[in-house]
Amino acid sequence: MKIVIPDDYQDMVDRLSCFGLLAEHDVTRYREPAADFEQLVGRLHPAEVIVAIRERVDFSRALIERLPNLKLIALVGRASTTIDYQACKDHGVLVSIGVSNAPTAPAELTVALIVASRRNIALEAERMRRGDWPCTLSHRLAGSTLGIFGLGAIGSIVAKAGAGMGMNILAWGQDTSAAKARAVGYDFAASKADLFERADVLSLHVRLRPDTRGIVGPEDLARMKPTALLVNTSRAELIQPGALLAGLRAGRPGYAAVDVYEQEPITGGDHPYLSMPNVLCTPHLGWAEWDNFELYFRECFEQVVAYARGAPMRLAH
Repeated sequence: MKIVIPDDYQDMVDRLSCFGLLAEHDVTRYREPAADFEQLVGRLHPAEVIVAIRERVDFSRALIERLPNLKLIALVGRASTTIDYQACKDHGVLVSIGVSNAPTAPAELTVALIVASRRNIALEAERMRRGDWPCTLSHRLAGSTLGIFGLGAIGSIVAKAGAGMGMNILAWGQDTSAAKARAVGYDFAASKADLFERADVLSLHVRLRPDTRGIVGPEDLARMKPTALLVNTSRAELIQPGALLAGLRAGRPGYAAVDVYEQEPITGGDHPYLSMPNVLCTPHLGWAEWDNFELYFRECFEQVVAYARGAPMRLAH
């Protein structure tokens, strides 16, 4: 089969041990994103199978209609917000999905961003590389309040790490978050407003769904302390468009650490956050580590093999 893997940003999918599962097939990989829609169509047009790495390609109806050879979109992960599932169904395109949820890697990155931002690590490391000597004061974590918006699998690990560093944990979210907070002795905010007002560090760990898109608005950010840090390693769309940038410019919150963006990838330094010394940016690294990639891509490639053999599959619809 002709298989296309677009947007392999790390240029490493072929170095995974599980890549051998596709040895019998004709595989084409692209590292750089397509320059425009027509180039994307040209790249994907030959494909019978497309390996969709998370949400890097928008599989709109307009795109699906231009891919007459396509039979299967093999998704790396459990779900995607950038696939028009109805359009796939209308054109006879199957969508296979993974089953694993590996929270450790994104939780580790979240904790790293919290420490790096509060202690000015990236800022001072760069200044020292330039020949300067440290010249800022940072913020202690111990004794401060770590707000966790969504005490799920990832949020629970981040909360545990924060508690281990002496932070006071303040959770907020659905009823399941409240039950988990009570079970481990964390404080549970009286309201979303209470969470944003009290947190010194506020980390978002909410799954993106239609009802959570834009769940954080300007009014929430305006309640944050001017010394507070907002961390988002989940999804950029949880925050209303432009709200975080406006809030940072207004001084509430005073800091941000961000791993996700409304439009990815960001190349050429083309994002206003990158010129702001109070914002620490990483390029969607939360899930990007070897063990995670071996797990998620193996599940994906196993579905491709199952399709080729006519075996049962895990389908999104």
